[in-house]
Amino acid sequence: MLIGVMSDSHDNMSNLVKAVRVFNESNLRYVLHAGDFTTVNTLRTIEDLNAEFIGIFGNNDSGILSHGPLELETNGWIHRQPHEFTIDNKKFVMIHEHFLVDSIVKDNRCDVLIYGHTHKPEAQQRNGTYILNPGELCGWLHGSPTVAILDTKSMEARIIGLG
Repeated sequence: MLIGVMSDSHDNMSNLVKAVRVFNESNLRYVLHAGDFTTVNTLRTIEDLNAEFIGIFGNNDSGILSHGPLELETNGWIHRQPHEFTIDNKKFVMIHEHFLVDSIVKDNRCDVLIYGHTHKPEAQQRNGTYILNPGELCGWLHGSPTVAILDTKSMEARIIGLG
């Protein structure tokens, strides 16, 4: 199964529209967002996805943060972190900040660990866990907007530049 992954959109609407187009053209079942939407404008564009959506709140989401899960109008939820869920018989943990990556991997808590915050793409297997950071969707920190598509069969991700 193919899953789209993005993070750190920071309200860059033009890059978000590009990401939604890439994901919709890829016939994905799910799209994940590892936090830092920033405002509700981002949520409206996410609702254009032709996939189920799972997101988490990041450290810059106080403007949309709710006391519990936030349901989108058409296709998904945004949760507090860490959020644990299962897709295609694989256990996922999604966090925003990178501070817990090593302890989650060391504890072998999941098959796939998704995180954001650093704005740098990472895709590697370590201690039986596939670690994926899709990089920054906004493109403002490093100048290279990226998303990822994860294949749960091969357990490999492709980082896609949106430049």
